[in-house]
Amino acid sequence: MQLKFGDPEGLGQRRHTQRERFLAEMNQIVPWKHLVALIQPHYPQIGVRGRQPYPLATMVRVHLLQQWYALSDMSIEEALHDSTVMRRFAGISGVTRIPDETTIHEFRQLLETQKLAAEVRDVVDACLQNKDMSVRPGTIVDASIRQGRSSSRKADKVREPKARQVGRSTRG
Repeated sequence: MQLKFGDPEGLGQRRHTQRERFLAEMNQIVPWKHLVALIQPHYPQIGVRGRQPYPLATMVRVHLLQQWYALSDMSIEEALHDSTVMRRFAGISGVTRIPDETTIHEFRQLLETQKLAAEVRDVVDACLQNKDMSVRPGTIVDASIRQGRSSSRKADKVREPKARQVGRSTRG
C-alpha cells in the first residue's frame, strides 16, 4: 500500500491498535499456504476468459476477518473500505479493488458447498491450540444517529421538541 504525504504509519509515529497487534499475530500463526492449497482446486482459475477472480489468498484472509469479527458480507465490505489495517491484512493495496459483498458471499458459499469452511476453521483452531491460544469472535460496533422518541424531559415534564436520541447499533 502506497503511503500518502502525512501518513504517520510509515514513519512509526503512531501507537499500534489492538486490531493491528491481533492481525499481526494471526498473520504469523495461520498457515496461509496450506489454506490456499486446500481451496485452490475448487477456486476459479486466473487467466481464463471473463471476469478475473480476486487472488485466493486475499479471499481467504477476508473470509477469516469476517469470521473473527462476526461481520456480514455487507459489513466486511464496508470494514475493508473503512479500515486500512484490514485492507493491509487482506493484501489489498491502494490500486487493488475491494471485493464486494456478492463476491464475499459467493466465496463463503463455495467454502460451504465444498465442505471447506469447517476444514479451514479446524486448521486455524489447531494452529491456535498449538500455541495455547484461542480466538473469541468479536463484533465491530457501528455508531449511528437515528430518529426516535426523545426520552429527555424538562423539569415540568414536557418533552423537549428538538431533542434527539443517539444510540448504538451493531451490524453483523
